[in-house]
Amino acid sequence: MTNKPNSNDAMNLPQGELVIQTVAMPNSTNFNGDIFGGWLLSQMDMGAGIVATRRCQKRCATVAIDKIEFLSPVKVGDTVCCYGKLINVGRTSMKIQIQAWVIRKLTNQRKKVTDGLFTFVAINEDGNPVPVDDK
Repeated sequence: MTNKPNSNDAMNLPQGELVIQTVAMPNSTNFNGDIFGGWLLSQMDMGAGIVATRRCQKRCATVAIDKIEFLSPVKVGDTVCCYGKLINVGRTSMKIQIQAWVIRKLTNQRKKVTDGLFTFVAINEDGNPVPVDDK
């Protein structure tokens, strides 16, 4: 089997670095047998947290999800791959684009299933915002 994208995604390849890769399991399904959007959102949030923490080398917290787009269902057995890309760095905050792609079980087809924009803030031990970059 090949790992090439399907025809709909041929021009739309994952953007950013692979930060999370996991298999969708039956315990995360809704009554239709699809993976809960909340489960997928949590994977994306963890991936964005990895990007934010690597960038500032500090504790970080999610403060906003500006946009989330669920494009296609995730099925049990799909390999979920989250790709993160730092979009903007402010004084205390960072915007991170996260794309979730799946590799469909058995067919090995790749498909973008979700896209989101997350805002993280660098924080200290007390949970107060601190500069992303030390000066």
